[in-house]
Amino acid sequence: MIARIQSLYLLLVGLLAITSMFLPFWSFNAGHIFLISDVTPLEITDAISTFAAAAGRAFSPLTAAVSVGAIFLYKNREMQRKFIMLAMLLFFCDIFAGLTVAHFMNEHFKSIGATVTHHADWGLVILLPEPILLLLALKGVQKDEKIANAYKRL
Repeated sequence: MIARIQSLYLLLVGLLAITSMFLPFWSFNAGHIFLISDVTPLEITDAISTFAAAAGRAFSPLTAAVSVGAIFLYKNREMQRKFIMLAMLLFFCDIFAGLTVAHFMNEHFKSIGATVTHHADWGLVILLPEPILLLLALKGVQKDEKIANAYKRL
């Protein structure tokens, strides 16, 4: 189980997802620095931003749990493949939720006439390797399936 390379990829995805929760996703500077993160409360309370922030708080730990859970499904490769695809979907939902909050926070600052500078922060950057690692894990599962089928034919 642990000796398989996809287990390492899935563990790394879980670690990156958990780490991204504690780092700022996006930062704004409008005289005062505002950070968007899974663990910091939002400065604005519009409905879409609040919903997207809550979704972002849910997607990071779910991505970590699903990817780490997929490690233990090594005997059921079809289910492991489904878990990896679910982790990929959760990753994209996490990115979308974070970017939605950043967009609406930017619109909020524009609407009040504040001069604002903003940029992506480490919470976003640390998430970017996740789909690559998930694809590599998926490829490893398919390779295991191919080897298992070859042994079945013998």
